[in-house]
Formats: sequence, structure tokens, C-alpha cells
Amino acid sequence: MQRPLEPAYLAPGVLFLLVFQVLVVLFSGYIAFTNYGDGHNSSKDDAIAAIQLTAQKRVPDSPAYKASVLTKGNDYYLLFTDPSGKALLGSTGEPLKDAFNAGKDSTGKAISLPGYETLKFHEIVANQQEILKITVPVSADPADGTLRTADGSTAYQFKPALSYDASADTFTDTETGTVYRDNGKGAFANAGGETLTTGWKIDVGMDNFARAFTDPSLRGPLLGVIIWTFTFSVASVALTFVLGLFLAITFNREDLRGKKVYRILMILPYAFPAFLSGLVWSGILNPEFGWLNQTLLGGANIGWLTDPFLAKISVLVVNVWLGFPYMFLVCTGALQSLPTELDEAARMDGASAWRVFRSIKLPLLLVSVAPLLISSFAFNFNNFNVIYMLTGGGPRFADTDRDIGATDILITLVYKVAFGQGTGRDYGLASALAIIIFIIVATISAISFKQTKALEDVNS
Repeated sequence: MQRPLEPAYLAPGVLFLLVFQVLVVLFSGYIAFTNYGDGHNSSKDDAIAAIQLTAQKRVPDSPAYKASVLTKGNDYYLLFTDPSGKALLGSTGEPLKDAFNAGKDSTGKAISLPGYETLKFHEIVANQQEILKITVPVSADPADGTLRTADGSTAYQFKPALSYDASADTFTDTETGTVYRDNGKGAFANAGGETLTTGWKIDVGMDNFARAFTDPSLRGPLLGVIIWTFTFSVASVALTFVLGLFLAITFNREDLRGKKVYRILMILPYAFPAFLSGLVWSGILNPEFGWLNQTLLGGANIGWLTDPFLAKISVLVVNVWLGFPYMFLVCTGALQSLPTELDEAARMDGASAWRVFRSIKLPLLLVSVAPLLISSFAFNFNNFNVIYMLTGGGPRFADTDRDIGATDILITLVYKVAFGQGTGRDYGLASALAIIIFIIVATISAISFKQTKALEDVNS
């Protein structure tokens, strides 16, 4: 009697499924309903502390603290001597504490501490950038300010230029008197709508989904990106299938000599990593020094990657080159699985080769290949590698301040929103766009699989 599959064998697979699939999907869904991103990645208390820490100015006529630069491991510390001669130690994020056993020179300046190494002048110069970044909190309360040094030998006290009133929950600019209040959107803003840089993460409901279609800098380009995404996906599937099927039929002839060699040559593009192929093709199609323009076309200056229309054609051509071997293999296997009796019977009835293919082979092929065409559509709908490695989504649209271009598809747009340059990281909006992509692909796949089932019923 066959033993049932024990749960222990399933546990690792289920665990990895939960961690790498279900958990990721659930977390992305949660982020889509928040404002999580640059300047909004922590709690309100953390934001208040960060504002007080970053918005600091030197206290006028503040006393000078003698300073020595120490290291311990890979971390830098500042050893201070206050005006009264007391030695204090601190580092970025570590408030001042007494350094009772500090060694001092003849002037009374603390210069060493057991367990730490004191930097010499040339070492301070060599690491000047890291030393200038050291900001030592005077105490655990950010309102007490910090100590900083500009030369590694003298430090001064800095205090927040924005004063926080906990009872009123407001920041006040100590110079201008401008008041910043909680605007309900995860940030402090003044009466004119100007916000402080650091905010906090809050739930925003459906705002991210609404922004995707109402934000002026995103609305126009998004429509073009959606249209191109569908065009790219459908055209890629259609062209790779037609080319793969044609080659499969061509090299499936019984009397063809050397067809094994031909088949190996056909699948070579499939053997190269897509991201590497994208980089190679990017060099070949480069308008200025690419092989295609300089060698094959005799020094022509054709913008294969800089002209919006030609860039789209280039992306499609490269993707077909990468994708047709897969369809070639699939169609070859499907053709070889078809019963030869049907072909022979049709020819005995006087049917032409085209009629046999159109009326017998193609319908039977579609029954087995249709699910793979659907998966190929879903793959190309999210084909990040080819787009990003070949064109980077460009050439860029001129009517938006976002890094969005003519060859961007939805997945590269999501990447740029999440990790984009210039506009900052907006994980909430990127997650919302990812959910929109999932809904689109899931809907089309469900409809397509329903049609595939109908095709199976017709041919059964």
C-alpha cells in the first residue's frame, strides 16, 4: 500500500511560498495604502526628532570645546574638553558622556582614551569628509542641540532652528516665527502649504490609486505607458509565436539534412541571459558608435535608441530575437506530438499543405500552446530586463518631471517610482501601481484561460 505524502515533505515548500510570495504580496498590498517613501518612512516621534536634529544652526557666541578625533573599530568619536576642563566623549547618535580616565596634554586638552586610537593631523585630513559628518547630541533630548567640529580640533554647539511645542504639536522657526502644523498627510506644513522635509508614515486609503490617474506629472505619461505595455506584450507574443512556429515547421521536415545543427543554432539566443543580451544590443544599436550604424550602415546616424518610434521598434526586435527560441522549442515539441495519421488522411483527401496546416495542425497546436501563450503574455507584460537594459525606458517624455520615457512599460515605471531619481522614492505609489498591474494581468489571464477551455471543448 502506497504511503501518503507526509506533511514534513511539504513544509519547506509551503514555508518558502509563504515567505517569498504570500508575505511579499500582503506587505506590498499594505504599503499601497500608505504614504511610505522618502521622508515618510518612520513614526511621527522619529520625524520630530529628525527635524530637530537636521534643522540646526550654530548657537551665537557658543563656547568653544577643544576636540580630539578618536576611532574604535570602524567608528569615529569626538573627545571634547569643555571650558571647565571636563572631558566628554560622544559620536553620531551617541550623546555626550563623561570620560573620566581621558589622557590630557600640558594645556589640559583631553587627547586620548583607553581602548580608542587618537588620529594624527594627516589622518584627520585624509578622513575629513567622515569627520565633518559627526554630529554628537548634547543629551538624549534633541532640543538640547549637538556639538560639531569643522577642523577636528575645535567644536561648537548647534541647536535646532525649529522649536517644537509638544502641547500644541507645532514647530516654530526661531528666526522668522513661521509655524508648521500637522497637515494630516504625514508632514508638518505652514499656512502656505510648504512642508518640512521629514515626515512620517500614515495610512492614506485609496489616495495612491487616485494619484496614479490624477497626478498631472503621471496621468498623461501613464496612459501612454499602458498603451505601449499592451502593444509590446501582444506584439512580442504574436511575433515570437509566428517566427517560432515557422522555424519549427521548416526544421521539422523528415528529409532535412543537418536539422540538429540548425535547431541548436536556433536556440542560441535562449542560452544567453536576457540582461546581458540587452546590454550587448544596446552597444550594437548605439547611434554614435554602434556596430549597426558605423559598420553595417556605413557611418549613418540613425537614432535607434533615441528616437521614440525607432526605440520601440528596436525593443520589439531585440525581444523577438530573445523570445523566438522558446516558441521554436514549444512548437517543435507540439508538432512532433501530433498524430501523423491525420496529416496523411487529409492529404489522401486532396487537401493542400496550407489547408492541412490551417484546418488541422494549427487548431490542435493552439490547444496545447495556448496556455503557454498566455504565460508568455504575462511574462512580457512584466519584461523588465529587456526594456531597462536596452533603453532604460527612454527616450524620456518632455511633458513630465518624472523619469518616464517612450519605451517604459508598467513594470519599469513601477521601478522608477519606487527607486526613481529626482522625484525620490515613493513606495506607496509604486505598490499601488503594482497592484494595478496584477489586476490587469489576472483579468486578461482569466479571460484567456476561459477561451482556451472553450477551444479545448471545440476540438475534443
